[in-house]
Amino acid sequence: MAATPSEPAHRPESAAAGRPLRSRAWFGEGGKNGFIARHHLRAMGRGGHNFDGRPVIGICNSYSELTPCNGHLRLIAEAVKRGVLQAGGFPLEFPSMSLGEPFLRPTSMLYRNLAAMEIEEQIRANPLDAVVLLTGCDKTTPAALMGAASAGVPAIVFTGGPMLNGRFRGRAVGSGTDIWRMTEELRAGTVSQEEFTEFESSLNRSAGHCMTMGTASTMACLAETLGMMLPGASGLPAVDARRGTLAEETGARAVALAGSDLTPQRIMTRAAFENALKVNAAIGGSTNAVVHLLAIAGRVGVPLDLADFDRLGAELPLLVDLMPSGRFLMEEFAYAGGLPALLHRLRDHLRHDTVTVTGRSLSENCRGAEVHDDEVIRPLDNPVLPAGSGTAVLRGNLAPDGAVFKPSAAQPDLHTHTGPALVFDSLEDYLAVHEDPDLDVTAETVLVVRGTGPKGYPGMPEVGNLALPKKLLDAGVRDMVRVSDARMSGTAFGACVLHVAPEAAVGGPLALVRTGDRIRLDVPGRRLDVLLDDAELERRRAGWQPPAPHTDRGWTRLYTEHVTQADSGADLDFLVGSSDSAPPRQAF
Repeated sequence: MAATPSEPAHRPESAAAGRPLRSRAWFGEGGKNGFIARHHLRAMGRGGHNFDGRPVIGICNSYSELTPCNGHLRLIAEAVKRGVLQAGGFPLEFPSMSLGEPFLRPTSMLYRNLAAMEIEEQIRANPLDAVVLLTGCDKTTPAALMGAASAGVPAIVFTGGPMLNGRFRGRAVGSGTDIWRMTEELRAGTVSQEEFTEFESSLNRSAGHCMTMGTASTMACLAETLGMMLPGASGLPAVDARRGTLAEETGARAVALAGSDLTPQRIMTRAAFENALKVNAAIGGSTNAVVHLLAIAGRVGVPLDLADFDRLGAELPLLVDLMPSGRFLMEEFAYAGGLPALLHRLRDHLRHDTVTVTGRSLSENCRGAEVHDDEVIRPLDNPVLPAGSGTAVLRGNLAPDGAVFKPSAAQPDLHTHTGPALVFDSLEDYLAVHEDPDLDVTAETVLVVRGTGPKGYPGMPEVGNLALPKKLLDAGVRDMVRVSDARMSGTAFGACVLHVAPEAAVGGPLALVRTGDRIRLDVPGRRLDVLLDDAELERRRAGWQPPAPHTDRGWTRLYTEHVTQADSGADLDFLVGSSDSAPPRQAF
């Protein structure tokens, strides 16, 4: 076999018709640099035919045993490789930082931007013509999309899929959603420790990410809506054999994308984001989609702001009857037709001037897809909840740059509420007293926990759905108004005002609230206010002191110095925007 082929002998038509393959700058060079690139792969048993001009497809794998939701991605990667090889490509798998919700402390969100930076740099620095992004758990999907968007190389996402429904004592139970319920009932004494342990062992029955419409499922659906996944790839259970077939097809499609101009920047346009915001409302998507979509849009230069979420989301009702806003789980969603069926049902409400990784528009991808269960994916004239039930954006003197609220996950009577604040400067301060039977709290109280935003925690953890005080649980209360600069799990529920911006740690009005101040929540009016006049707020501001830095070294220092506020996506200010995908300068 020729060690330094001068002309490609094997070039898929799509690559030949598009841009020159990036990998040829490494493997196609006839001198020392090409020798160095090729002979190290030969040491791994890769023969010379791999360097004959076929596209090099990177498989960016977020597999890790520290990320149980992504623990099966090694098997998925093998299926992707089969598809790449069958289509005439050369697959090279590489790891990415894996962000798992169960273990990472203080919060996986602290590391989303680090993972995105790593993925961007790995794509740019290596001889890759296209990339398959294997993701699953909450932050891995947005991190991969952010990194690939900034790198500017053709890319396609494939998530690991949701796990099978949990089954507990004859009923379906959902990850996250039922955990919050059962935990509160355990604290209230209505569930025994033995029952709780049985529930724990019955909930997660297979590989995959959370099977509720939490953040992982939401971001999978939105990645498909944005055009970055093959049709139907977001919903099928992780252990469904058809997911392996789709993984093969994804690998083959990556070969077709190599050398083309179908980069993330061309796919994730303003029209694509508008579709994603509407679909997020229809699926009852996670509030975390707000910070992730804002960050992804920032990477491709698409103007997107909080007002878009409220305006576009309010156009559509909640149609997908899934926990935490409804009854069913992702298995039922997939079997009812999944996202393609929902998109086809929404066809008159979506932008059609989009392009996807298939080369076709979103509407073309889902043309003719049928809904097989109108209980799971409702008709527009019989929604789960009316239009306007999606993510609500609140503003007022307590959140001048915005806050978010999920009406479908809260008790309706709490959508409009005024009550006295009970203020805590940290999550730890609240947890130290929330079991106290003498805590001065009633169902009318508005719990305020601050210092939990992007800079303040740091990392903006999922603690906004604060555990209710034991005193109220014992009295039968199961929801109350909670206000924080934190996020909450997409699987969670409750009357939780989240993402308050500016956060307390940078001197936002939340830092000025005191216990006893009255706070007014008006979700229909999209308002969040503390009932104080401007003069009093300014008087308090004059006495405010910023908190001390969390650390003077490492990633946390870099993060806290450069992270933007929640209303801008909590990205690092110097990472916003895409970059040149051209091969970097030679090292030899």
